[in-house]
Amino acid sequence: MSIVAATALIADDEPLLRKSLCRMLAQAWPDLRILAQVRNGREAVEQFEALQPAICFLDVQMPGMSGVEAARLIGRRAQLVFVTAFDQYAVQAFEHGALDYLIKPVEATRLADTVARLQQRLASARSLPDPGMLLDQLAARLRPATEPTSLRWIRASVGQTLKMIAVDEIDFLRSDEKYTRIAWRGDGGKPGEALIRTPLKDLLAQLDGSHFVQVHRSVVVNLRAISHLVRSDNETAEIHLRGRSEVLPVSRSFVHLFRQM
Repeated sequence: MSIVAATALIADDEPLLRKSLCRMLAQAWPDLRILAQVRNGREAVEQFEALQPAICFLDVQMPGMSGVEAARLIGRRAQLVFVTAFDQYAVQAFEHGALDYLIKPVEATRLADTVARLQQRLASARSLPDPGMLLDQLAARLRPATEPTSLRWIRASVGQTLKMIAVDEIDFLRSDEKYTRIAWRGDGGKPGEALIRTPLKDLLAQLDGSHFVQVHRSVVVNLRAISHLVRSDNETAEIHLRGRSEVLPVSRSFVHLFRQM
């Protein structure tokens, strides 16, 4: 495959890391032209609008406007690669149409893989789908034809206490015979669980499909609670959660939702 000439922008609030990535890209992709190096998401968006680079390397955590917020504004007008020190941002990266993500400190072999994907995407831009198509297809499958107002609170009995659980605090929901087990993050981030009578399928229809995804016939997970995903040889996977010991199964029917991870 012939190497495609391209332009890029690098956004990172740490000057040494910007220079290091620029130096590594020069070795991995000599024809790539770095048009700008910026310190935050706001400057990234400004320079993108002015220079229109084909690729944006965005640090996730930056002061002011983050890389995620910048990606939302840039959208599909550029190939997005997130750079982060924490792999729990992987799912969030793909939510915003990122082609790939790199973990700091960036390794040369991992960067070479990313460069190969970028070159292939740019070479086949006319025939390949938009970078955000995976998310669009997922959202379309999860949204009902007439989208109702998403559920915000769930009432559950915890011991002798009737508790109102904020849906945003829920990490996952698991079917338990005729009941549904709710696992949430309570005050101070302390994990909690409760059992309610509403079937999982009825709850799923009321949840925000951009955050809650069914990954198994008996499990629905909050994408924001995922730390990382481990694939198995039998075309299944396991989801590990931030701050929780539970490991959630991903069945063959749903593992394709994480195909680009």
